[in-house]
Amino acid sequence: MAFTGLSGQVTQLPWDQAVGSVRFEELAPVSAFPVLPGRRWGPGWWWSATTGRHVVHGSATMRTQLMMLDRDPEVTGLSARPVRLIWRDPAGGRVRGWVPQLFARYTDGTGLLADCPSSPTAGADRAQRARAVLEAACTRVGWSYRRLEPPPAVVTANLQWLAGYRHPRCQGPPRLRSALAEAFAEPRPLADGAASVGDPLQVLPAVYHAVWSGWLAARLDEPLSERALLYAHRDGGGRAGIPAAGTAGRNEG
Repeated sequence: MAFTGLSGQVTQLPWDQAVGSVRFEELAPVSAFPVLPGRRWGPGWWWSATTGRHVVHGSATMRTQLMMLDRDPEVTGLSARPVRLIWRDPAGGRVRGWVPQLFARYTDGTGLLADCPSSPTAGADRAQRARAVLEAACTRVGWSYRRLEPPPAVVTANLQWLAGYRHPRCQGPPRLRSALAEAFAEPRPLADGAASVGDPLQVLPAVYHAVWSGWLAARLDEPLSERALLYAHRDGGGRAGIPAAGTAGRNEG
């Protein structure tokens, strides 16, 4: 495998050695995302609430998957295109390579390499051949490789809205969190609970931040309206919904 080290030099290491010694979540992209003339979407940056740093993305589909992983309570680190895996094709002996679009580090130290296709057939045969190689390589070291499917449109819209309130500045003072926990101790419509705490202009950003963070739960597979039922997790909560819809679960796919 090859990656760009802190010095900016491209380094190659055997896969098994790199997994145990390289902090993939701290690596710069090993190759840039292309800028294509006439394309409606170009490369951009996602500010991660998990890491407090920016992660580059190359498409709207990839940005959505970054958003999903950023909300996953088991994710501790994120990076884009951190590594190029290189192997020799046993069929013809040709050297081949693949750069997964995303890397996520989990709380148990394991990792996820992922691609973000816009459809199951994106990338054609080359992507499917790479998938088999990457799945085998990741399984060997206790990691996983996935081609992340786009979430339902309603889930995406809800998370895009909540992501606008992901920064800690939106959570408000500690007393506001306590008041929200009391207001939503039992399932209650969003607008009703927020109004019971105070001025909605001040309270609603904290409500949306709490739903993004997961200690206020809401169904994300239904439109997040003023009538949406919210409730506070008694155990402090994770970044889940009712049910945990729209998460990029580790064992899916």
